[in-house]
Amino acid sequence: MTEHPHMAEAPLLFRTLSDEAPVTGAKAPSYLRDHRKRLRERFMKGGSAAVADYEMLELVLFRAIPRQDVKPLARALIDHFGDFGRVISAPAAQLRGVSGVGEAVICELKIVEGAAQRLARAKVMQRAVISSWDAVLDYCHTVMAHREIEQFRILFLDRKNVLIADEEQARGTVDHVPVYPREVVKRALELNASALILVHNHPSGDPTPSEADISVTQQIEAAAKVLGLSLHDHLIIGKSSELSFRAEGLL
Repeated sequence: MTEHPHMAEAPLLFRTLSDEAPVTGAKAPSYLRDHRKRLRERFMKGGSAAVADYEMLELVLFRAIPRQDVKPLARALIDHFGDFGRVISAPAAQLRGVSGVGEAVICELKIVEGAAQRLARAKVMQRAVISSWDAVLDYCHTVMAHREIEQFRILFLDRKNVLIADEEQARGTVDHVPVYPREVVKRALELNASALILVHNHPSGDPTPSEADISVTQQIEAAAKVLGLSLHDHLIIGKSSELSFRAEGLL
C-alpha cells in the first residue's frame, strides 16, 4: 500500500506502539504480502463463511500491524477468549493481557465492535418490533452478551410498537444492576412512549432470572400500568441464549 505523503505527521500513537513494526520505507516480506492478498481475495469472494475465526481476526489485524505476521496473534486471541465475537467484545484491560496486543490492535478491535453494534441497531430502530423480533434479539446479543458486568437497557415503543428509543438505564456489577421503577416510567413519559421492553444481561452466561429480577419486573409492570404504559417483555441475555419473561409466563 502506498503511504500518504503526510504519513510522517501521523499521530505518534500509530508510530510508537509495541505491537507495530517501526514505520519506515521497508515493505513487508513478499510471503506476507501474498498471504494477505490471498486471504483478502478469499474473503471478498466467499464472505465471512469462507474464512475461519482466526482468519477473520487476521483481516482486522492487518491494519493495526502492517508489516508482521499476525496469524500467531490471531490464534492466541482466539485461544484466549474462545471465538471471534468474544475477542472483539473483550474489555481493553483483558486484551492488553495477551502478549503482542497494544493500543493499535485494541483500537481496530473496538472499531469493529462499534460498527457491529451500529449495524445491528440500525436494523431495529424505527421499525415495528413484532415484525423484526429476531433482529431485536440479535441486537441485544451483539450489544450485551459478552459484557463482564450487568447492564440494564430499555427499548421504548410508540403506539404502533415501533422502536423509538433504546437507552442504557444503568450499569452494575458482575451479578447485580440497580434498577429504579420510578426512573423507568419517568423516562418513558419523557419520550412519549406507549410500551417498554426491559433488557439486561447475565455475565455468568445463564439467563435464568433471579428472585430480584422477577421482583423488580413486577414493580415496573405495576408502575407502568398506573400510567397507561404496557410492559411487553423483559429479556435476559446470556452468552448464547436469552430468556423472555413473556414466554416463560412471568408477565
